[in-house]
Amino acid sequence: MEGVSTFSDPKIPFCQSCGMLLSKDEKGGGTEANGRKSTDYFSHCYRMGQFTDPYLTVEEMMAMAHGILKKMHVPGFLARKFTKDIPNLKR
Repeated sequence: MEGVSTFSDPKIPFCQSCGMLLSKDEKGGGTEANGRKSTDYFSHCYRMGQFTDPYLTVEEMMAMAHGILKKMHVPGFLARKFTKDIPNLKR
């Protein structure tokens, strides 16, 4: 599925918060406090060195990512497959 990682290829960079492929970020990634692009996080997840929703639990992140995938018309079983590894990400 385009734009989603299954975390199986470490050479393909994906967001360490939500699991989306960083190459699909229209802003080119999140930003560090000094304005540099983050190599770990999507712009929707991380801005100016801080998470956009710092109190989001892993369960809430999984549910949110699952909802976004459903809006992209990804079948439920695939959305579950793509979000199951979120608990293993850096965040």
